[in-house]
Order: sequence, then C-alpha cells, then structure tokens
Amino acid sequence: MSERKQIGVVTRYFGKIGVAALKLEAPLKVGDTILIEGATTRLEQKVESMQVDRKPIEAGEPGQEIAIKVIDRVREKDKVYLIE
Repeated sequence: MSERKQIGVVTRYFGKIGVAALKLEAPLKVGDTILIEGATTRLEQKVESMQVDRKPIEAGEPGQEIAIKVIDRVREKDKVYLIE
C-alpha cells in the first residue's frame, strides 16, 4: 500500500477553469501524485503544472499558496496528501 502524507489544504476552487488553490504545509513538485480528500471529495491525480501569482513554477514550498489544475471538483478545506 502506498504511503500518504498531508501536505496542504484546498483554500479555493475555480470551477470555470478547473483550478484549485492550495496552501502548502510541505514541498510539492510537478510530477508528484496527490490525493485530495474531503467529506464528499476523493480525487487522485498527478500534478501536471502549478503556478504562483499566475507564473509557472516547478516546485512549491511550505507556506506558499499555489494553484494547480485539477481533473474534478474539489472543495475548500479538502485535505491534500502526497502519495509516495
């Protein structure tokens, strides 16, 4: 079974463009596989791209708020886990 570690939380979801804003508690990089989980959410996907202030970045650091493209709806306060 794969390990999972909480690395952040969803702060906003932009439905029209399918983007989630995440507040990071641990590093995250493009290519990582994440699980977003909440009361009605369960979404596992690979991070294809991420941005800070609309600029593409390769990795996010703890304390940063980043935006990532998501393949389905997520909700505020959903927890974000890194799948090892």
